[in-house]
Amino acid sequence: MRGLDDIDRALLTRLRDDGRASVSSLAQDLHVARGTVQTRLTRLLDEGVIRRFTIELDPDHEHQTVRAVAMVQLQSVTTTVVARALQRIPEVAEVHTTNGAWDLVTELRAATLEDLDRALVELRAVRGVSNTETSILLRTY
Repeated sequence: MRGLDDIDRALLTRLRDDGRASVSSLAQDLHVARGTVQTRLTRLLDEGVIRRFTIELDPDHEHQTVRAVAMVQLQSVTTTVVARALQRIPEVAEVHTTNGAWDLVTELRAATLEDLDRALVELRAVRGVSNTETSILLRTY
Protein backbone atom coordinates (compact mmCIF):
# COMPACT_ATOMS: atom_id res chain seq x y z
CA MET A 1 0.00 0.00 0.00
CA ARG A 2 1.40 3.36 -0.96
CA GLY A 3 0.83 6.58 0.96
CA LEU A 4 -1.95 9.02 0.22
CA ASP A 5 -1.19 12.07 -1.89
CA ASP A 6 -3.02 15.41 -2.05
CA ILE A 7 -5.55 14.15 -4.61
CA ASP A 8 -6.34 11.06 -2.51
CA ARG A 9 -6.83 13.20 0.60
CA ALA A 10 -9.01 15.68 -1.29
CA LEU A 11 -11.08 12.81 -2.70
CA LEU A 12 -11.59 11.32 0.77
CA THR A 13 -12.56 14.72 2.18
CA ARG A 14 -15.08 15.25 -0.59
CA LEU A 15 -16.54 11.75 -0.04
CA ARG A 16 -16.90 12.44 3.69
CA ASP A 17 -19.01 15.47 2.76
CA ASP A 18 -21.08 13.54 0.21
CA GLY A 19 -20.58 9.80 -0.14
CA ARG A 20 -23.14 9.77 -2.96
CA ALA A 21 -21.22 12.19 -5.18
CA SER A 22 -20.84 10.94 -8.74
CA VAL A 23 -17.43 10.21 -10.21
CA SER A 24 -18.02 13.05 -12.69
CA SER A 25 -18.80 15.61 -10.00
CA LEU A 26 -15.82 14.45 -7.93
CA ALA A 27 -13.57 14.86 -10.96
CA GLN A 28 -14.93 18.34 -11.60
CA ASP A 29 -14.52 19.37 -7.94
CA LEU A 30 -10.94 18.05 -7.80
CA HIS A 31 -9.99 19.37 -11.27
CA VAL A 32 -8.86 15.96 -12.49
CA ALA A 33 -10.03 13.55 -15.17
CA ARG A 34 -12.98 11.24 -14.49
CA GLY A 35 -10.70 8.25 -15.10
CA THR A 36 -8.30 9.52 -12.44
CA VAL A 37 -11.08 9.58 -9.85
CA GLN A 38 -12.31 6.12 -10.86
CA THR A 39 -8.80 4.64 -10.71
CA ARG A 40 -8.11 6.18 -7.32
CA LEU A 41 -11.47 5.07 -5.91
CA THR A 42 -10.80 1.51 -7.06
CA ARG A 43 -7.31 1.57 -5.50
CA LEU A 44 -8.55 3.07 -2.22
CA LEU A 45 -11.22 0.37 -2.00
CA ASP A 46 -8.82 -2.44 -2.96
CA GLU A 47 -6.26 -1.30 -0.38
CA GLY A 48 -8.89 -1.02 2.35
CA VAL A 49 -8.45 2.72 2.81
CA ILE A 50 -12.16 3.06 2.06
CA ARG A 51 -13.93 0.22 3.85
CA ARG A 52 -17.53 1.04 3.07
CA PHE A 53 -19.88 3.79 2.05
CA THR A 54 -22.47 4.71 4.66
CA ILE A 55 -25.33 7.11 5.11
CA GLU A 56 -25.98 9.86 7.61
CA LEU A 57 -29.59 10.13 8.66
CA ASP A 58 -31.48 13.33 9.30
CA PRO A 59 -31.63 13.82 13.10
CA ASP A 60 -35.44 13.79 12.94
CA HIS A 61 -35.29 10.20 11.65
CA GLU A 62 -32.31 9.17 13.81
CA HIS A 63 -34.53 8.97 16.92
CA GLN A 64 -36.19 5.93 15.39
CA THR A 65 -32.89 4.03 15.46
CA VAL A 66 -31.86 1.89 18.42
CA ARG A 67 -28.29 2.76 19.30
CA ALA A 68 -25.97 1.00 21.71
CA VAL A 69 -22.35 0.80 22.76
CA ALA A 70 -20.84 -2.62 23.33
CA MET A 71 -17.52 -3.03 25.10
CA VAL A 72 -15.67 -6.14 23.97
CA GLN A 73 -12.97 -8.15 25.73
CA LEU A 74 -10.78 -10.45 23.65
CA GLN A 75 -8.95 -13.65 24.39
CA SER A 76 -6.18 -15.31 22.35
CA VAL A 77 -6.79 -13.48 19.08
CA THR A 78 -5.51 -10.32 17.46
CA THR A 79 -7.57 -7.17 17.66
CA THR A 80 -7.45 -6.65 13.90
CA VAL A 81 -8.99 -10.05 13.15
CA VAL A 82 -11.90 -9.43 15.52
CA ALA A 83 -12.40 -5.83 14.38
CA ARG A 84 -12.70 -6.96 10.76
CA ALA A 85 -15.19 -9.67 11.73
CA LEU A 86 -17.27 -7.18 13.71
CA GLN A 87 -17.36 -4.75 10.78
CA ARG A 88 -19.14 -7.41 8.73
CA ILE A 89 -22.14 -7.22 11.09
CA PRO A 90 -24.48 -4.69 9.43
CA GLU A 91 -25.53 -3.05 12.72
CA VAL A 92 -21.93 -2.34 13.77
CA ALA A 93 -21.39 1.30 12.84
CA GLU A 94 -17.93 1.80 14.37
CA VAL A 95 -15.22 -0.24 16.07
CA HIS A 96 -12.61 1.43 18.28
CA THR A 97 -9.59 0.09 20.14
CA THR A 98 -9.32 1.35 23.69
CA ASN A 99 -7.32 0.94 26.87
CA GLY A 100 -8.38 -0.53 30.19
CA ALA A 101 -10.40 -3.68 30.81
CA TRP A 102 -12.07 -3.61 27.37
CA ASP A 103 -10.12 -4.20 24.17
CA LEU A 104 -12.71 -2.78 21.76
CA VAL A 105 -15.69 -0.45 21.91
CA THR A 106 -18.31 -0.79 19.20
CA GLU A 107 -21.18 1.49 18.31
CA LEU A 108 -24.25 -0.34 17.06
CA ARG A 109 -27.27 1.05 15.22
CA ALA A 110 -30.33 -1.09 14.59
CA ALA A 111 -33.86 -0.53 13.33
CA THR A 112 -35.43 -2.52 16.17
CA LEU A 113 -34.53 -4.10 19.50
CA GLU A 114 -34.82 -7.48 17.80
CA ASP A 115 -32.21 -6.41 15.22
CA LEU A 116 -29.95 -5.18 18.01
CA ASP A 117 -30.35 -8.47 19.86
CA ARG A 118 -29.46 -10.46 16.73
CA ALA A 119 -26.40 -8.25 16.15
CA LEU A 120 -25.25 -8.78 19.74
CA VAL A 121 -25.64 -12.55 19.35
CA GLU A 122 -23.48 -12.35 16.20
CA LEU A 123 -20.94 -10.12 17.96
CA ARG A 124 -20.62 -12.50 20.90
CA ALA A 125 -20.18 -15.46 18.54
CA VAL A 126 -17.08 -13.96 16.88
CA ARG A 127 -14.05 -16.14 17.58
CA GLY A 128 -11.88 -14.51 20.24
CA VAL A 129 -14.63 -12.47 21.92
CA SER A 130 -14.56 -13.55 25.56
CA ASN A 131 -16.81 -10.99 27.25
CA THR A 132 -19.07 -8.07 26.36
CA GLU A 133 -21.00 -5.36 28.12
CA THR A 134 -23.66 -3.42 26.26
CA SER A 135 -25.40 -0.15 27.05
CA ILE A 136 -28.35 1.07 25.00
CA LEU A 137 -28.14 4.81 24.33
CA LEU A 138 -31.37 6.45 25.43
CA ARG A 139 -30.96 10.18 24.79
CA THR A 140 -28.34 12.41 23.21
CA TYR A 141 -27.78 15.95 24.45
